[in-house]
Amino acid sequence: MFLVHLEITGFRNLRHLALDLDPEGTTAIVGPNGSGKTSLVEAVGYLATQRSFRGAPRDALIARDSRSAVVRGLTDTDGRRVSIDAELRREGPSRTLVNRKPARRRSDLLDGLRTTIFSPEDTETVRGGPAARRAFLDDVLALCDVRQAALVDEVERVLRQRGALLRQAGPRPPADVLVTLDVWDDRLARAGTALADARDALVRSLEPIAARTYRAVAGRPDDLQLSYRRSWEGDLGAALAAGRTDDLRRAASLIGPHRDEMDVTLEGLPARTHASQGEQRTAALALTLAAHRLATDQLGSPPVLLLDDVFSELDPERSALLTASLPAAQTLLTTASPLPSGVATAQVLDIRVLQEGAA
Repeated sequence: MFLVHLEITGFRNLRHLALDLDPEGTTAIVGPNGSGKTSLVEAVGYLATQRSFRGAPRDALIARDSRSAVVRGLTDTDGRRVSIDAELRREGPSRTLVNRKPARRRSDLLDGLRTTIFSPEDTETVRGGPAARRAFLDDVLALCDVRQAALVDEVERVLRQRGALLRQAGPRPPADVLVTLDVWDDRLARAGTALADARDALVRSLEPIAARTYRAVAGRPDDLQLSYRRSWEGDLGAALAAGRTDDLRRAASLIGPHRDEMDVTLEGLPARTHASQGEQRTAALALTLAAHRLATDQLGSPPVLLLDDVFSELDPERSALLTASLPAAQTLLTTASPLPSGVATAQVLDIRVLQEGAA
């Protein structure tokens, strides 16, 4: 799977640009800070996920003086062309079409474009709270399997419905509310257990790849370990029943896959609190590249790799080691600094020239 053509209009600070991309090599997007390099890869990420990998709301993705933004991509999967057209509106609903048909969920987009993304914010996967690590796991599950994408969406839906019911119920709800809560508990028990099982299996598959990648990029034999920890013991349905009083009192779901954790340790110590900033960044990079390799193995072809400002805060030695560790795949890489020696590029494109050429 690769991106053949990209057009962007009114997305953040990108007025208009259009470019054809090399199907297998690395395309380096260069230019000074604030010129739109990150906006370009963010637009590609939006085509694949319908959200910003920087966590920005849709309204922030539209140029200040525009009422809408448009991102269009043409992809190729084993010789089959797929068009993806996303329109973000300041007023009214936004929409995304895949081959001119509406994409209503994340899984609808996976047939057209899959991406693996690393940006400076992804260091939060290691040094941030548990939610960042759960989101990382769910994104990788969705990347690798359409069914897992649907499972992630189902758990999110059930948690929203159960949470709304708990907030309305109060600490002593009537019998009919308790019957409805039984229904949502059953759905959460089934879908939540399946999601936790899938995450646990994913962590076991990722760990050896991430450990090897960390050693390769760090240039040291440090031991990176991953493990998955659930927020309950035994059967989730029984745990929900036992915790119902607390859930009603606090009007929140206190156990379930949304409270689970992926532990990341370096040399046996929690990377979140004991690793240096450089080690945390290298560990986050290792996780992204491990996810990319795992997805490539499971899908039979690599996703598009997006690397935003990947060389910042890396010394020359680690930049060279990272360059040697990059997989063979279509890659979009942004940098405000000169490219490190050893980076083999198919294209080097100046973001300012791209915009001037499209004007």
